[in-house]
Amino acid sequence: MHLPWLQPGDAFPEPSQAWDHKQPAPGLLAAGGALDVDSLQRAYARGIFPWFSEGQPILWWSTDPRMVLFTDEFRLHRSLRKTVARFAADPRCEIRFDGDFDAVIHSCATSQRPGQSGTWIVPAMVAAYQAFHRAGFAHSVETWIDGRLAGGLYCVVIGRSVFGESMFTRVPDASKIALAALVAWARQAQVRMIDCQQNTRHLASLGAREIPRAEFVQQVAGDSSLPTPAWRFEPVYWNALLPHPTPE
Repeated sequence: MHLPWLQPGDAFPEPSQAWDHKQPAPGLLAAGGALDVDSLQRAYARGIFPWFSEGQPILWWSTDPRMVLFTDEFRLHRSLRKTVARFAADPRCEIRFDGDFDAVIHSCATSQRPGQSGTWIVPAMVAAYQAFHRAGFAHSVETWIDGRLAGGLYCVVIGRSVFGESMFTRVPDASKIALAALVAWARQAQVRMIDCQQNTRHLASLGAREIPRAEFVQQVAGDSSLPTPAWRFEPVYWNALLPHPTPE
């Protein structure tokens, strides 16, 4: 059960070397290192992500299987489809990309979720992803209603690889609308897959499913080497999801 300890700048172990289900933390790959932009970029491009709690060292993970959402398998159930359609047609509502990344990540860090007593988005993670955002890799998808931030998510984009991180909502379904917007953008940008990391009932209900780590790592390696699509949202992108297209 030896766990590699990284120094800043060290190469990451192969994802296949992560602890398996027979060990106490399946998917745990290494500890230590740094949360700088270069380390984060190298990690994500190999299917590795950081996840740790306050008081712990930096922990790096590559889970097997991996929960992903293939964008052509996204399930927009009838009630959510109606909600998204109303949102798309309402001039008081808009989707913003990177309108206020700091507000989004802080809201995700402070949101209380059922069954959780704390957050993994500790101050060191917030600072790291703020720097990652300034470097052009971490982004926010925001749901705005009447000029107020109602919900959203943040993610990492490297080439055509998209890695979902966390979401929050202040208004019912606002985070789901943000996810729908991300999928709509991804479809027009020819992004095939969004990483979800963890298997949850909520994500499964939206069409996410588990795939073997080896398949995930291979997909990420190819997608990460492609040109990064323009990070912007246009209302016409809703056409990829809604039965009645919005006007151009």
